Amino acid sequence: MPPGVKNLYVNIPGKIPEEIFEDILRADKFRIERIISKGHKSKKDFWYDQDENELVLLLKGEAQLGFEDGSKIDLKEGDYLIIPAHLKHRVERTSEETETIWLAVFY
Repeated sequence: MPPGVKNLYVNIPGKIPEEIFEDILRADKFRIERIISKGHKSKKDFWYDQDENELVLLLKGEAQLGFEDGSKIDLKEGDYLIIPAHLKHRVERTSEETETIWLAVFY
């Protein structure tokens, strides 16, 4: 690949004991992050409560997000949603058979 070209599907370790969070782009009020999960979920009683809005796109695998009101959303490859700032949410599950690759845009 020419210099500067990167691929979201490469450089994934064979074992992923902890979720991997990798900044792709970071600016003052905007960032893009690649997240890699494999069978990971949020710890019991943990909630994300972020100051930024988040667009999350599931590129590979599958996952389920839970929200403080008890609702849950199943995500499959290609699905995306916008999570408004301070909407408490958590990862209920991710695929154990394959890596789940997320692209998260915070703004």
